[in-house]
This record gives sequence, C-alpha cells and structure tokens, in this order.
Amino acid sequence: MTEPGFLTDARAFYDTIADEYAERFKAELEGAVLARAMLDAFAELVGPGGRVLEAGSGPGRVTAYLHARGLDISGVDLSPRMVELARAAHPHVRYEVGSMTALGAADGSLAGLVAFYSLIHIPAERLPDVLAGFRRVLAAGGVLLLGFQVGDEPRRHERTAADGRPVALAFRRLRPGRIAALLAAAGFDVEATMERAAQGDEPSPHAYVIARARR
Repeated sequence: MTEPGFLTDARAFYDTIADEYAERFKAELEGAVLARAMLDAFAELVGPGGRVLEAGSGPGRVTAYLHARGLDISGVDLSPRMVELARAAHPHVRYEVGSMTALGAADGSLAGLVAFYSLIHIPAERLPDVLAGFRRVLAAGGVLLLGFQVGDEPRRHERTAADGRPVALAFRRLRPGRIAALLAAAGFDVEATMERAAQGDEPSPHAYVIARARR
C-alpha cells in the first residue's frame, strides 16, 4: 500500500531538522508553566500502573517529563532520526518508529495517550480516523491529552535536506471547539480545555485539551 503523502513529507521534514529541533527545544518545558500544568494534571489523572503512549514523541522531552512523574510511558514517532535522538537523550524510556495513523498498541491496552503538537500535521479529513485510533487503544476511562496551536490557516515551513532536496511541511492550526466535536464523535468526553495567548514571537495562541475515553 502506498504511504499517504502527508506522512512521507512529515518524515522527510523531521529527519532533516531533527538535530536542530532537539537542540532548540530541549529546555522548552522549563519556561512553559501552563503546558507543564496540563502535563502534571494528565499524569495525576492517569495515575501509576497503566501503560501510556506519546504519539509524535519527537526528541522525547515530553515523554521523559512524564516518565519522571511516575508514568509507564513510551514514545512513537514517524522520524527515525527523532527516535534515534530520543533514545540517546533518554535511554530509560522506550521509543519506537511508527505513525499515529496506525498505532501498534492493542485495543484498550493504554491508560493514557499524549499527542503534544503532533496532530497539527494531520490533514483535516484524516483527523476523525486518527482520533478513532486513539480511542481504540485507550481503555474505557483512559485519559487523552492534546496540545496544538490555535487558528485556521496552516503555515508552511521549508528546509533543504542533506542531499540538497527541498523538503516542506504544513503546520496546521486547530480550533478547540472543532477538536471537542471530533473527540465527542470518536467516543471521548472532554474534561478540560485551556487556551493561552501567544507568547514572545509565537504567531498564534496555544490550546490544551484533556478528554476521557467514554465508558
């Protein structure tokens, strides 16, 4: 089966920028008070014991943060280079190459799932399927945390790969209300939504949503 173009584009883009990205954002959570508050709330809601997955784990900073708060968490990312960097930086956490569009976890096997700024690369028409996949792997009552930039217009970023090829990727903005409606349709109940203003040179506000898999 031919891989969808948006996955091929995302892998090529993040393989290209992985080292730069990991260095630039390695200490981002230190100043992200509100993001940390939502991650801490997620960790407390999930509690100890159950398996947790971060879908789109990048260089692993969020996965490692939640692991330090007692969660049995692993990460999956489309970019092999991102996974390589995450394993090197956080050898105590499990990371695998994979796609959030086809999670390998068994049905109902997870107590929690995080997608922190990774849904932004999924085309709008594919979001229902991805969220349905999240619901499939979560046990009833399992906790989902999403983080994303708020807005309507996508932003396109371009880089040049090591072999000289241009690579580009769309960064899509999302609306909390739209995400809430999609979550409800996928079998989730939204428990909390937080939207914060853009900070510094950020071009848009950010939002965080916590939802539970419906029993």
